Amino acid sequence: MSKNTVKLIPLGGLGEIGKNMMLMEYGENIIVIDAGLMFPENYMLGIDIVIPDISYLLEHKDKVKGIIITHGHEDHIGGLPYVLPQVNVPIYATKLTRGLIEVKLKEHKLLKATSLHTIQPGDALDLGPFHVEFFRVCHSIPDGVGLAVETPVGLVVHSGDFKFDHSPVDGRLTDFAKLAELGRRGVLVLLSDSTNTETSGYTHSEQEVGETFDRIFSKAKGRVIVATFASNISRVQQVIETAERHNRRVGVVGRSMVNNVKMATELGYLNVSPDMLLTIGEINRLPPRKVVMVCTGSQGEPTSALVRMASDEYKSISIRPGDTVIVSATPIPGNEELINHTLNNLFRLGADVYYDELLDVHVSGHASREEQKLMINLIKPRFFVPIHGDYRHLILHAQMAQQLGIPAKNILVIESGQVLEFDGDEGWLGEEVAGGYVFVDGLGVGDVGQVVLRDRQHLSRDGFLIAVVAVDEKTGELLAEPDIISRGFVYIRESEELIEQAKEQVVIALGKSTSPAVVSAKIKETLGEFLYEQTRRRPMILPVVIEV
Repeated sequence: MSKNTVKLIPLGGLGEIGKNMMLMEYGENIIVIDAGLMFPENYMLGIDIVIPDISYLLEHKDKVKGIIITHGHEDHIGGLPYVLPQVNVPIYATKLTRGLIEVKLKEHKLLKATSLHTIQPGDALDLGPFHVEFFRVCHSIPDGVGLAVETPVGLVVHSGDFKFDHSPVDGRLTDFAKLAELGRRGVLVLLSDSTNTETSGYTHSEQEVGETFDRIFSKAKGRVIVATFASNISRVQQVIETAERHNRRVGVVGRSMVNNVKMATELGYLNVSPDMLLTIGEINRLPPRKVVMVCTGSQGEPTSALVRMASDEYKSISIRPGDTVIVSATPIPGNEELINHTLNNLFRLGADVYYDELLDVHVSGHASREEQKLMINLIKPRFFVPIHGDYRHLILHAQMAQQLGIPAKNILVIESGQVLEFDGDEGWLGEEVAGGYVFVDGLGVGDVGQVVLRDRQHLSRDGFLIAVVAVDEKTGELLAEPDIISRGFVYIRESEELIEQAKEQVVIALGKSTSPAVVSAKIKETLGEFLYEQTRRRPMILPVVIEV
């Protein structure tokens, strides 16, 4: 590696939504920007979350100077509990983001072992050869920042997740002056959020959500239940303020929501008086028209408060006819089925339900096309790299940058695992690194791979069939009738003839072989062909050969 180049190494977040993680490397120095997770896609059966493959980071962990977090959403901080046990380096984050990280690390019993440092917009930080400046950006969570990183080969700007909201809930605007000042200084590379590049115009303001809440609250005759992300502190503040205007009090429901509200209140990011908050007992005792609940479950997460209420499995709170439920979030790709199932259950229980397709109960935290154009025009980069989005988002963002005058050769579209190098004058594609998925399933991290997922898909489609045979250890002769066990394939009592025929096929497959391995392979092949011919299904076949 040439020591005169800066490498940009995305381990996640490019060509996909979520698990954002970008490495910046120069010589013997690496800084990490974000460490997120993504929710599993539909084919990832049984998987809880997906995190970046940090193989490259582990190979070079002695070079890592620190991890910088741009804001407190799960797709930017959710991977930390899995990264830190292997690469325990200082973390730098704004006050609220640090609070959200502390809540998460405390749950994983990692807080005491972690070095956390608070920064704020306007601060500067030196990590090896990298001089990092932080500037404020608006997003759907307070305390978001973008980064301006002065490197030995030039200035690199990372936008973070941003939008240009002129009336944010916390009143803190994106720092236009800083962006313009960076543009005047001369920017080598701009890495810019691409999530909403399919959306024309400008992203709506958070203020519009507040107006919609007012209309819904004013006509709600029973309790109002608002589901949102536990980290969406701005939305929780809107719920509290709307409840106060309509003479209602607020109950906070769901473990992560309770923890985050407590933390944000203590840090001063949530303005709520103690007498506004309700206990579970008070939620059930007060007249319905006096009650608002804010809870988790906007993505249909199976263990979340709203989903358990919708399934009538929450022991303390039940959905009643006349309740008004607001799902204040848009579906993360892959979660649509879970959300639709929850919505259907809520309607069945007699609730009035409002969600994004019916009313403006949520606005995006990401810049739309006109804001993305403004970012490019303010920064005036020599090179442009679209980040944070599916591949089509990156391409559309790249086309926009070219329309704004950036030469095509200076626009570099890459996906996770692909590496860019810059020497101050040129930028080019370097060697690829591992940038795939690591699956978290229960307590297992990385022990479920594509082979296991393929087996799970196979089982989910056609079930399995076990053929158990007992043979003489010396002669290989069958000692008893084969036993067939089926799950998810056919119901044995209703398919007795098929099962008997399958047993005959097992006997035929045994032949005169005495090798268990050969016998198993022959049973699998013969039984597989027979069952497909009879049923047009391909169950997973598991031969069990017992030598006696």
